[in-house]
Amino acid sequence: MPADYSEEEVAKAREILYNEGIKMRYQVAGKEYVDTTLAAADPDYGRHMQEYVTQACWGSIWTRPGLALKTRSFLNIAMMCALNRSPELAVHTKGALSNGATPEEIREVVLQAACYCGMPAGMEAFKVTAEVIKKWREEEEKRGEGGERHVDVGVADRVRE
Repeated sequence: MPADYSEEEVAKAREILYNEGIKMRYQVAGKEYVDTTLAAADPDYGRHMQEYVTQACWGSIWTRPGLALKTRSFLNIAMMCALNRSPELAVHTKGALSNGATPEEIREVVLQAACYCGMPAGMEAFKVTAEVIKKWREEEEKRGEGGERHVDVGVADRVRE
């Protein structure tokens, strides 16, 4: 038997997931990228997918306490490699660097994924991740402080923010 929730309860749950999701999405993917993506979504159609991604992936999965953000980033890099999704691979590579991953760790994830998803996908992933890492290092030098790395905190701490 399905649970019986009022429209207000469902709306509040979606609001909480969206609010937590947008904070996490900003933290990992970067505010500029996220805001550009949200602004580019068609308000009558594409907006719904952006809301769903923010609630379901970022608000529900990325905020779970079971894995470190860096580990989640590694999983996404491997999956984007396997699916040959270069634009998303670039976003998640930058996110992994923000989450404390090193270029060497990212290289190892791509090498591992290439063995299981195929060398053409692995070669493309190397091109994409190398470009992101190069830009990251250039930005790091400009800032002179070692990049925009985030401290991974537990979900309870994230909810309090």
